[in-house]
Amino acid sequence: MNKTVKELSIFFPFWNEEKNIENVVKKAIPIAKRLAFNWEIIMIDDGSSDNTSQICNKLAVEDQKHLRVISHKPNRGYGAALREGFENAKYDLVIFNDGDGQFDFSESLKFIEKIKFADIVIGYRKKRRDHPMRRILMQLLKIWDFVFFGFYFRDIDCGFKLFRKSAIEKISPLKSEGAMITTEILTKAKKAGLRIAEVDVTHYPRLYGDQSGGNLRVIIRAIRESFKLWLDLRYGRI
Repeated sequence: MNKTVKELSIFFPFWNEEKNIENVVKKAIPIAKRLAFNWEIIMIDDGSSDNTSQICNKLAVEDQKHLRVISHKPNRGYGAALREGFENAKYDLVIFNDGDGQFDFSESLKFIEKIKFADIVIGYRKKRRDHPMRRILMQLLKIWDFVFFGFYFRDIDCGFKLFRKSAIEKISPLKSEGAMITTEILTKAKKAGLRIAEVDVTHYPRLYGDQSGGNLRVIIRAIRESFKLWLDLRYGRI
């Protein structure tokens, strides 16, 4: 694989992923080296209660030039973790990948090919490998976003996306702390007239740890954030 871009920022949000971190990060490093001349990996520990923070810091010490850690205490939510990644990324292309080991980071090349003609590239899972309830919630989210925000994408909450830094600047500041961060991103991107492309990705079963997306507290928070976003859009506050 020849180097395809000059610079690339990569970040992974982690919450209680102690058994996945080393596998995720160490698989990403050689791919980053092949893709970009200059690259960084940001590991975001969102207030984990296990050994996530310690493992992230150990990895960062091994390569202080390319790896760094951002930690939240206490846990703030998926949206807050993504915002930290966007705000701290220093290069012109910014890609993030969920830290649960369910994606193949080598598929980043697909995103980089698409970004030539887009501002944002979002992944869609060809076949979801998670709990049926998560798939049901995904379908409900697509209907919800179409009704309230007027857009439709194949897989809104897929945790594999690539952005131009200029696109992030146009949709900032982001406010969502929880799961509605993606809806906020796409709503603001649509309003700003940004070009959004989609690309298929492979999804693998989770081997370690627990999913939080189906948690009732997470769902209630997402609904509350969604209504706030809709009100902000309706009354011209974004």
